[in-house]
Amino acid sequence: MIAFKPFAISLLLAAAVLPAQAAAPVQQIQAALAKPAVMCGRFDQTKQLAGIKKPLQSNGRFCVLKGRGILWQTLQPFPNTLRITRDAIVQIQNGRVAMKLDAQQEPVVKMINSVLFSLLAGDLSQLDTLFELDGTIRDGAWQVALKARQPALAKAVGDITLDGGAYVERVVMKEAGGDRTDIGFSAIKTGEAALTPEEGAMFE
Repeated sequence: MIAFKPFAISLLLAAAVLPAQAAAPVQQIQAALAKPAVMCGRFDQTKQLAGIKKPLQSNGRFCVLKGRGILWQTLQPFPNTLRITRDAIVQIQNGRVAMKLDAQQEPVVKMINSVLFSLLAGDLSQLDTLFELDGTIRDGAWQVALKARQPALAKAVGDITLDGGAYVERVVMKEAGGDRTDIGFSAIKTGEAALTPEEGAMFE
């Protein structure tokens, strides 16, 4: 994703492998997911680059606002904030816009934004239009493997595996070049109280 690619990798959330099960309908897994209007929590990311032994690790906070966007705030190893809407990806540093990628000018940005919204919001019905889905479910825990339908998307994100329960809890992305990104989500809170005033102001 050119200059945009590292940010997408940072956002496209190690999948806990479940025992082999018969394929579960996507609708069944979708029904198990909560769909709050506001959801915030912590993320911990490990990125393993092909040919490099030591993985890159980062952590921070994320918020998903239904119909408004995603806020992705990296705290470690250095601060960085991204605001993602369906129209653009904006990098914010020291309260100012440092970079903006317009979805209208970058078709891949538009696709990736759609994927990010669907992943974090747990909207598997939207993912079904972009990926071939293969799901399993057991005792309320589920796992879905996604294979991109379009070559441009496959090149940008590779293969993705999601797993979770009421929320998407972990995602693993494997790129064709051998890079692997694992992101886990925890300390999830929902409702307007989950969002700080400063975070809310970034969407005004």
